[in-house]
Amino acid sequence: MIIFTAEQVSEFSNYTYAFIETSLQDHVFTLTLSREAKKNALHPQMVNEIAMAMQYAHSNKDVWVLVIAAKGNVFCAGADLKAFAGIIEPNDSTVPVPDTAVLIGELFNKVHKPTIARVEGDVYAGGFFFLAGCNYVVALDHVKFGLLEVKRGLYPFQVMAALLQVMPSRKVIDWCIRGYILPVSKAEEYGLVTHMVGAEDIDGVIEGICNDIKENSPSAIRYGLAAYDHIKGAAEDHAYLFEMLQKTISSKDGVEGLKAFREKRKPVWTGE
Repeated sequence: MIIFTAEQVSEFSNYTYAFIETSLQDHVFTLTLSREAKKNALHPQMVNEIAMAMQYAHSNKDVWVLVIAAKGNVFCAGADLKAFAGIIEPNDSTVPVPDTAVLIGELFNKVHKPTIARVEGDVYAGGFFFLAGCNYVVALDHVKFGLLEVKRGLYPFQVMAALLQVMPSRKVIDWCIRGYILPVSKAEEYGLVTHMVGAEDIDGVIEGICNDIKENSPSAIRYGLAAYDHIKGAAEDHAYLFEMLQKTISSKDGVEGLKAFREKRKPVWTGE
């Protein structure tokens, strides 16, 4: 999924980033979600910044591994619903707004580099795109994983598709329709987490994975991940799933669920 032109990506280091931080050291490119005050909720321009960083990682031959981290005690709380509804806070990001919509669930397949999620905070809703999309997920043993959309009158369509690529289908569906907190131990058992670690071990585990990867041919790995992307094909039709999400948000139950969440009360469902 090509979001930006080659010329735009070539200016990567010259842009101002309001929502993320990046660094490149010894072939490891680290992308850090840096919206701690908002629990790293995904703002539309934040998604553009992430897409720019990931396309840069894809095109830069000096990047052999991509690590995604986050500041604060919430790795990602999912979409910033106010922002996506058009209530946009001013920011100083200079990353260009692309001509096509960015479907974050598709970004990971197009990086064609090994990706590692460094999960030191809780994850909710759309935050699971990062976990399902990465090749490795190294998570602290105390973090919380919540898929709570149905309690807000919504449904995690795109997240469901992403999770189905790494977890057993019945476990995914159960999680989506009952909307509960999944322990990290269960997430590891079901395949969502690859390494459950204590805080004292996370640096060493991630460094070990990176070192193992860097021992091998970056070209062979890149071609292999491109082939994997091709094999997956249309298993995740994120454009369709995004359309279904919009229908759900605009339904009476969707409006009621979000209103009840804001008012901190139990929603009254009508099935409409």
